[in-house]
Amino acid sequence: MGPHPAVAAIRLAVRRVLHDVLTDLQRTDTPRTDTPRTDTPRTDTPRTDPPRADAQRSPQHVPAPPADPARPAQPHPPHGQAPAPLVLVACSGGADSMALASALAFEAPKLGIRAGGVTVDHGLQDGSDLRAAEVVARLTALGLDPIESVAVDVGRDGGPEAAARDARYGALDTVADRHGAAAILLGHTRDDQAETVLLGLARGSGIRSLSGMAAVSGGPGADRRYRRPFLHIDRQTARKACMVQSLPVWDDPHNTDPAYTRSRLRHEGLPALEKALGKGVVEALARTAQLSRDDADALDTWAAQAEASVRDAAGLLECAKLYALPPAVRRRIVRRAAIEAGAPAGALFARHLEEVDRLITGWRGQGAINLPGKVVAQRQGGRLVIRQGC
Repeated sequence: MGPHPAVAAIRLAVRRVLHDVLTDLQRTDTPRTDTPRTDTPRTDTPRTDPPRADAQRSPQHVPAPPADPARPAQPHPPHGQAPAPLVLVACSGGADSMALASALAFEAPKLGIRAGGVTVDHGLQDGSDLRAAEVVARLTALGLDPIESVAVDVGRDGGPEAAARDARYGALDTVADRHGAAAILLGHTRDDQAETVLLGLARGSGIRSLSGMAAVSGGPGADRRYRRPFLHIDRQTARKACMVQSLPVWDDPHNTDPAYTRSRLRHEGLPALEKALGKGVVEALARTAQLSRDDADALDTWAAQAEASVRDAAGLLECAKLYALPPAVRRRIVRRAAIEAGAPAGALFARHLEEVDRLITGWRGQGAINLPGKVVAQRQGGRLVIRQGC
Protein backbone atom coordinates (compact mmCIF):
# COMPACT_ATOMS: atom_id res chain seq x y z
CA MET A 1 0.00 0.00 0.00
CA GLY A 2 1.29 3.42 -0.92
CA PRO A 3 1.29 6.56 1.21
CA HIS A 4 -1.89 8.42 2.09
CA PRO A 5 -3.12 10.55 -0.86
CA ALA A 6 -2.31 13.78 0.99
CA VAL A 7 1.23 12.60 1.70
CA ALA A 8 1.64 11.44 -1.90
CA ALA A 9 0.48 14.85 -3.14
CA ILE A 10 2.97 16.86 -1.09
CA ARG A 11 5.83 14.52 -1.93
CA LEU A 12 5.09 14.70 -5.64
CA ALA A 13 4.99 18.49 -5.51
CA VAL A 14 8.36 18.63 -3.76
CA ARG A 15 9.90 16.01 -6.05
CA ARG A 16 9.00 18.10 -9.09
CA VAL A 17 10.54 21.23 -7.60
CA LEU A 18 13.74 19.40 -6.63
CA HIS A 19 14.06 18.14 -10.20
CA ASP A 20 13.73 21.76 -11.35
CA VAL A 21 16.46 22.84 -8.93
CA LEU A 22 18.81 20.17 -10.26
CA THR A 23 18.00 21.19 -13.85
CA ASP A 24 18.80 24.82 -13.05
CA LEU A 25 22.12 23.82 -11.50
CA GLN A 26 23.03 21.81 -14.59
CA ARG A 27 22.14 24.66 -16.94
CA THR A 28 24.06 27.41 -15.19
CA ASP A 29 27.42 28.41 -16.55
CA THR A 30 28.52 30.02 -13.29
CA PRO A 31 30.20 28.17 -10.42
CA ARG A 32 27.79 26.05 -8.42
CA THR A 33 26.15 27.82 -5.53
CA ASP A 34 25.97 24.75 -3.34
CA THR A 35 29.52 25.18 -1.99
CA PRO A 36 29.51 27.15 1.26
CA ARG A 37 31.66 30.27 1.34
CA THR A 38 35.06 29.70 2.88
CA ASP A 39 35.43 33.23 4.26
CA THR A 40 32.64 32.92 6.83
CA PRO A 41 32.84 31.51 10.36
CA ARG A 42 31.53 28.09 11.29
CA THR A 43 27.77 28.09 11.68
CA ASP A 44 28.01 26.76 15.23
CA THR A 45 29.84 29.95 16.24
CA PRO A 46 27.75 33.09 16.79
CA ARG A 47 28.34 35.61 14.01
CA THR A 48 29.65 38.98 15.04
CA ASP A 49 29.16 40.65 11.67
CA PRO A 50 25.72 39.69 10.30
CA PRO A 51 25.07 41.23 6.88
CA ARG A 52 21.69 42.54 8.08
CA ALA A 53 21.83 43.73 11.67
CA ASP A 54 18.17 44.75 11.44
CA ALA A 55 17.02 41.31 10.40
CA GLN A 56 19.16 38.83 12.33
CA ARG A 57 20.25 38.60 15.95
CA SER A 58 21.33 35.13 16.88
CA PRO A 59 21.65 32.34 14.30
CA GLN A 60 21.82 28.94 15.89
CA HIS A 61 23.12 25.83 14.16
CA VAL A 62 21.69 22.55 15.39
CA PRO A 63 23.38 19.28 14.42
CA ALA A 64 21.26 16.49 12.97
CA PRO A 65 20.49 13.36 15.03
CA PRO A 66 21.55 9.85 14.05
CA ALA A 67 19.97 8.70 10.81
CA ASP A 68 16.48 7.23 10.93
CA PRO A 69 16.60 3.82 9.20
CA ALA A 70 13.07 4.39 7.84
CA ARG A 71 14.15 7.52 5.99
CA PRO A 72 16.78 7.85 3.21
CA ALA A 73 20.09 9.05 4.61
CA GLN A 74 21.45 12.47 3.71
CA PRO A 75 23.93 12.15 0.83
CA HIS A 76 27.62 12.61 1.63
CA PRO A 77 30.11 13.00 -1.25
CA PRO A 78 33.35 11.00 -1.50
CA HIS A 79 36.43 12.72 -0.13
CA GLY A 80 37.66 15.50 -2.40
CA GLN A 81 34.38 16.02 -4.23
CA ALA A 82 32.13 19.05 -3.94
CA PRO A 83 29.24 18.60 -1.50
CA ALA A 84 25.82 17.69 -2.82
CA PRO A 85 23.52 20.66 -3.46
CA LEU A 86 21.68 21.93 -0.42
CA VAL A 87 17.99 22.83 -0.34
CA LEU A 88 16.54 24.52 2.75
CA VAL A 89 12.95 24.62 3.95
CA ALA A 90 11.63 27.70 5.74
CA CYS A 91 9.55 26.29 8.59
CA SER A 92 7.38 28.13 11.10
CA GLY A 93 6.08 24.95 12.68
CA GLY A 94 2.65 25.39 11.11
CA ALA A 95 0.93 22.65 9.13
CA ASP A 96 1.94 23.96 5.70
CA SER A 97 5.66 24.26 6.42
CA MET A 98 5.84 21.08 8.52
CA ALA A 99 4.24 19.12 5.66
CA LEU A 100 6.79 20.71 3.32
CA ALA A 101 9.69 19.82 5.63
CA SER A 102 8.55 16.20 5.85
CA ALA A 103 8.29 15.90 2.07
CA LEU A 104 11.72 17.48 1.57
CA ALA A 105 13.28 15.13 4.13
CA PHE A 106 11.81 12.16 2.27
CA GLU A 107 12.49 13.19 -1.33
CA ALA A 108 15.83 15.04 -1.22
CA PRO A 109 18.16 12.13 -0.34
CA LYS A 110 16.73 10.03 -3.18
CA LEU A 111 17.89 12.73 -5.62
CA GLY A 112 21.32 13.24 -4.08
CA ILE A 113 20.31 16.53 -2.45
CA ARG A 114 21.05 17.61 1.12
CA ALA A 115 18.02 18.88 3.02
CA GLY A 116 18.24 21.55 5.72
CA GLY A 117 15.87 23.86 7.54
CA VAL A 118 15.50 27.41 8.83
CA THR A 119 13.02 28.79 11.32
CA VAL A 120 12.68 32.51 11.95
CA ASP A 121 11.77 33.88 15.37
CA HIS A 122 10.09 37.26 14.80
CA GLY A 123 9.95 37.97 18.53
CA LEU A 124 6.38 39.28 18.24
CA GLN A 125 4.83 36.93 20.81
CA ASP A 126 5.73 35.83 24.32
CA GLY A 127 7.60 32.55 24.24
CA SER A 128 8.48 32.83 20.55
CA ASP A 129 12.04 31.69 21.31
CA LEU A 130 10.72 28.51 22.91
CA ARG A 131 8.50 27.79 19.93
CA ALA A 132 11.46 28.31 17.60
CA ALA A 133 13.41 25.75 19.66
CA GLU A 134 10.50 23.31 19.29
CA VAL A 135 10.57 23.75 15.52
CA VAL A 136 14.31 23.05 15.51
CA ALA A 137 13.66 19.84 17.45
CA ARG A 138 10.98 18.77 14.98
CA LEU A 139 13.20 19.44 11.97
CA THR A 140 16.00 17.57 13.70
CA ALA A 141 13.70 14.59 14.19
CA LEU A 142 12.99 14.62 10.45
CA GLY A 143 16.74 14.26 9.80
CA LEU A 144 17.36 17.68 8.28
CA ASP A 145 20.87 19.12 8.48
CA PRO A 146 21.93 21.91 8.72
CA ILE A 147 19.24 23.60 10.78
CA GLU A 148 19.22 27.19 11.99
CA SER A 149 16.95 29.20 14.24
CA VAL A 150 17.28 32.90 13.48
CA ALA A 151 15.90 35.70 15.64
CA VAL A 152 15.04 38.94 13.84
CA ASP A 153 14.15 42.48 14.82
CA VAL A 154 10.95 43.49 13.06
CA GLY A 155 10.76 47.15 12.08
CA ARG A 156 7.73 49.26 11.28
CA ASP A 157 8.09 50.20 7.61
CA GLY A 158 5.00 49.29 5.58
CA GLY A 159 3.00 48.03 8.55
CA PRO A 160 3.48 44.99 10.81
CA GLU A 161 2.85 42.31 8.20
CA ALA A 162 5.17 43.84 5.59
CA ALA A 163 7.86 44.57 8.18
CA ALA A 164 7.77 40.98 9.45
CA ARG A 165 7.97 39.68 5.89
CA ASP A 166 10.97 41.88 5.06
CA ALA A 167 12.81 40.78 8.21
CA ARG A 168 12.02 37.13 7.50
CA TYR A 169 13.27 37.18 3.91
CA GLY A 170 16.36 39.09 4.96
CA ALA A 171 17.19 36.34 7.46
CA LEU A 172 16.49 33.59 4.94
CA ASP A 173 18.75 35.24 2.37
CA THR A 174 21.55 35.51 4.92
CA VAL A 175 21.30 31.84 5.89
CA ALA A 176 21.12 30.72 2.24
CA ASP A 177 24.20 32.77 1.36
CA ARG A 178 26.17 31.45 4.32
CA HIS A 179 25.45 27.81 3.48
CA GLY A 180 25.52 28.22 -0.30
CA ALA A 181 22.00 26.81 -0.57
CA ALA A 182 20.70 26.15 -4.08
CA ALA A 183 17.11 26.93 -3.07
CA ILE A 184 14.75 27.68 -0.20
CA LEU A 185 11.32 26.03 -0.17
CA LEU A 186 8.34 28.02 1.12
CA GLY A 187 5.05 26.48 2.25
CA HIS A 188 2.56 28.89 0.62
CA THR A 189 -0.55 27.02 -0.49
CA ARG A 190 -3.29 27.63 -3.02
CA ASP A 191 -5.33 29.26 -0.25
CA ASP A 192 -2.50 31.71 0.44
CA GLN A 193 -2.38 32.50 -3.27
CA ALA A 194 -6.10 33.26 -3.37
CA GLU A 195 -5.75 35.61 -0.40
CA THR A 196 -2.83 37.39 -2.06
CA VAL A 197 -4.84 37.94 -5.25
CA LEU A 198 -7.73 39.47 -3.28
CA LEU A 199 -5.36 41.74 -1.37
CA GLY A 200 -3.88 42.92 -4.67
CA LEU A 201 -7.35 43.50 -6.07
CA ALA A 202 -8.27 45.61 -3.04
CA ARG A 203 -5.18 47.78 -3.55
CA GLY A 204 -6.04 48.38 -7.21
CA SER A 205 -2.39 48.00 -8.14
CA GLY A 206 -2.80 46.42 -11.55
CA ILE A 207 -2.19 43.07 -13.16
CA ARG A 208 1.12 42.41 -11.42
CA SER A 209 -0.59 42.50 -8.02
CA LEU A 210 -3.26 40.12 -9.30
CA SER A 211 -0.54 37.66 -10.31
CA GLY A 212 0.02 36.76 -6.67
CA MET A 213 3.09 34.83 -5.60
CA ALA A 214 5.42 33.31 -8.15
CA ALA A 215 6.21 29.60 -8.02
CA VAL A 216 9.85 30.68 -8.41
CA SER A 217 11.26 33.99 -7.22
CA GLY A 218 14.55 35.40 -6.09
CA GLY A 219 16.68 37.05 -3.48
CA PRO A 220 19.81 39.21 -3.75
CA GLY A 221 21.94 37.77 -6.53
CA ALA A 222 19.74 34.68 -6.84
CA ASP A 223 16.70 35.21 -9.03
CA ARG A 224 15.43 31.63 -8.63
CA ARG A 225 16.21 31.07 -4.95
CA TYR A 226 12.68 30.76 -3.56
CA ARG A 227 10.45 27.86 -4.60
CA ARG A 228 6.80 27.37 -3.65
CA PRO A 229 5.86 23.73 -4.33
CA PHE A 230 2.38 23.95 -2.76
CA LEU A 231 0.76 26.72 -4.81
CA HIS A 232 -1.50 24.09 -6.38
CA ILE A 233 -2.20 22.28 -3.11
CA ASP A 234 -4.90 23.41 -0.70
CA ARG A 235 -4.28 24.11 2.97
CA GLN A 236 -6.37 21.15 4.13
CA THR A 237 -4.24 18.69 2.16
CA ALA A 238 -1.10 19.93 3.90
CA ARG A 239 -2.77 19.67 7.31
CA LYS A 240 -4.05 16.16 6.52
CA ALA A 241 -0.52 15.11 5.51
CA CYS A 242 0.76 16.22 8.91
CA MET A 243 -2.02 14.40 10.74
CA VAL A 244 -1.53 11.03 9.04
CA GLN A 245 2.24 11.27 9.62
CA SER A 246 1.68 12.23 13.31
CA LEU A 247 3.62 15.46 12.81
CA PRO A 248 2.95 18.01 15.55
CA VAL A 249 2.03 21.46 14.25
CA TRP A 250 1.71 24.91 15.79
CA ASP A 251 -1.19 27.20 14.91
CA ASP A 252 0.00 30.80 14.99
CA PRO A 253 -2.57 32.92 16.87
CA HIS A 254 -1.77 35.81 14.50
CA ASN A 255 -3.49 33.79 11.77
CA THR A 256 -6.81 34.25 13.57
CA ASP A 257 -6.20 37.76 14.92
CA PRO A 258 -8.66 40.20 13.27
CA ALA A 259 -6.12 42.99 13.71
CA TYR A 260 -4.34 41.60 10.64
CA THR A 261 -5.80 42.20 7.19
CA ARG A 262 -4.95 38.75 5.86
CA SER A 263 -6.52 37.11 8.90
CA ARG A 264 -9.80 39.00 8.36
CA LEU A 265 -9.76 38.05 4.71
CA ARG A 266 -9.12 34.39 5.53
CA HIS A 267 -11.82 34.01 8.16
CA GLU A 268 -14.41 36.54 6.99
CA GLY A 269 -13.81 37.63 3.41
CA LEU A 270 -13.23 34.33 1.61
CA PRO A 271 -16.04 32.47 3.45
CA ALA A 272 -18.41 35.30 2.50
CA LEU A 273 -17.35 35.05 -1.15
CA GLU A 274 -17.83 31.28 -1.15
CA LYS A 275 -21.26 31.71 0.42
CA ALA A 276 -22.27 34.21 -2.25
CA LEU A 277 -20.57 32.63 -5.27
CA GLY A 278 -20.32 28.98 -4.34
CA LYS A 279 -17.38 26.66 -3.87
CA GLY A 280 -14.41 26.98 -6.18
CA VAL A 281 -13.56 30.61 -5.42
CA VAL A 282 -10.10 29.71 -4.11
CA GLU A 283 -9.29 27.61 -7.17
CA ALA A 284 -10.55 30.35 -9.50
CA LEU A 285 -8.47 33.02 -7.78
CA ALA A 286 -5.36 30.86 -7.94
CA ARG A 287 -5.99 30.29 -11.64
CA THR A 288 -6.43 34.04 -12.11
CA ALA A 289 -3.04 34.54 -10.47
CA GLN A 290 -1.31 32.28 -12.98
CA LEU A 291 -3.05 33.82 -16.00
CA SER A 292 -2.27 37.33 -14.74
CA ARG A 293 1.36 36.41 -14.15
CA ASP A 294 1.71 35.11 -17.70
CA ASP A 295 0.25 38.35 -19.09
CA ALA A 296 2.36 40.54 -16.80
CA ASP A 297 5.54 38.68 -17.73
CA ALA A 298 4.79 39.14 -21.44
CA LEU A 299 4.17 42.88 -20.98
CA ASP A 300 7.37 43.25 -18.95
CA THR A 301 9.32 41.60 -21.76
CA TRP A 302 7.70 43.85 -24.35
CA ALA A 303 8.52 46.95 -22.29
CA ALA A 304 12.16 45.89 -21.83
CA GLN A 305 12.55 45.39 -25.56
CA ALA A 306 10.81 48.67 -26.44
CA GLU A 307 12.67 50.89 -23.99
CA ALA A 308 15.76 51.42 -26.15
CA SER A 309 13.61 52.57 -29.08
CA VAL A 310 12.02 55.42 -27.09
CA ARG A 311 15.26 56.97 -25.86
CA ASP A 312 17.24 59.60 -27.74
CA ALA A 313 21.00 59.63 -28.26
CA ALA A 314 21.50 61.09 -24.78
CA GLY A 315 19.39 58.35 -23.21
CA LEU A 316 16.39 60.57 -22.42
CA LEU A 317 12.84 59.30 -22.89
CA GLU A 318 11.08 60.87 -25.89
CA CYS A 319 7.45 61.67 -25.12
CA ALA A 320 6.21 61.31 -28.72
CA LYS A 321 7.61 57.79 -28.99
CA LEU A 322 6.28 56.86 -25.55
CA TYR A 323 2.84 58.15 -26.58
CA ALA A 324 2.78 55.70 -29.48
CA LEU A 325 3.14 52.69 -27.20
CA PRO A 326 0.22 50.87 -25.55
CA PRO A 327 -0.43 52.33 -22.07
CA ALA A 328 0.51 49.09 -20.29
CA VAL A 329 3.89 49.02 -21.99
CA ARG A 330 4.51 52.77 -21.63
CA ARG A 331 3.80 52.78 -17.89
CA ARG A 332 6.15 49.88 -17.33
CA ILE A 333 8.94 51.86 -18.96
CA VAL A 334 8.10 54.89 -16.83
CA ARG A 335 8.00 52.80 -13.66
CA ARG A 336 11.38 51.28 -14.39
CA ALA A 337 12.87 54.71 -15.04
CA ALA A 338 11.47 56.00 -11.75
CA ILE A 339 12.93 53.07 -9.81
CA GLU A 340 16.31 53.55 -11.48
CA ALA A 341 16.18 57.20 -10.38
CA GLY A 342 15.72 56.14 -6.77
CA ALA A 343 11.98 55.68 -6.20
CA PRO A 344 11.33 52.69 -3.88
CA ALA A 345 9.46 50.02 -5.84
CA GLY A 346 7.18 49.20 -2.92
CA ALA A 347 6.09 52.83 -2.56
CA LEU A 348 5.49 53.49 -6.26
CA PHE A 349 1.76 53.06 -6.85
CA ALA A 350 -0.53 53.19 -9.87
CA ARG A 351 -1.65 56.74 -9.04
CA HIS A 352 1.97 57.93 -9.27
CA LEU A 353 2.39 56.38 -12.71
CA GLU A 354 -0.92 57.84 -13.89
CA GLU A 355 0.23 61.33 -12.95
CA VAL A 356 3.52 60.88 -14.80
CA ASP A 357 1.68 59.35 -17.75
CA ARG A 358 -0.35 62.56 -18.12
CA LEU A 359 2.91 64.40 -18.82
CA ILE A 360 3.07 62.24 -21.94
CA THR A 361 -0.57 61.90 -22.99
CA GLY A 362 -2.22 65.01 -21.56
CA TRP A 363 0.47 67.68 -21.67
CA ARG A 364 -0.97 71.09 -20.74
CA GLY A 365 2.15 72.74 -19.41
CA GLN A 366 1.78 71.17 -15.93
CA GLY A 367 4.70 71.22 -13.54
CA ALA A 368 6.89 68.52 -12.10
CA ILE A 369 5.44 65.40 -10.43
CA ASN A 370 6.89 64.43 -7.06
CA LEU A 371 7.42 60.69 -6.65
CA PRO A 372 8.48 58.62 -3.62
CA GLY A 373 12.18 58.64 -2.78
CA LYS A 374 12.50 62.38 -3.58
CA VAL A 375 12.30 61.57 -7.29
CA VAL A 376 10.90 64.21 -9.66
CA ALA A 377 9.37 63.64 -13.11
CA GLN A 378 8.88 66.53 -15.54
CA ARG A 379 8.54 67.21 -19.23
CA GLN A 380 11.30 69.28 -20.82
CA GLY A 381 11.61 69.94 -24.54
CA GLY A 382 9.55 66.90 -25.52
CA ARG A 383 11.55 64.66 -23.19
CA LEU A 384 10.39 62.96 -20.00
CA VAL A 385 13.07 63.63 -17.38
CA ILE A 386 12.97 61.52 -14.22
CA ARG A 387 15.68 62.31 -11.69
CA GLN A 388 16.48 62.85 -8.05
CA GLY A 389 15.03 66.13 -6.75
CA CYS A 390 16.51 68.49 -4.21
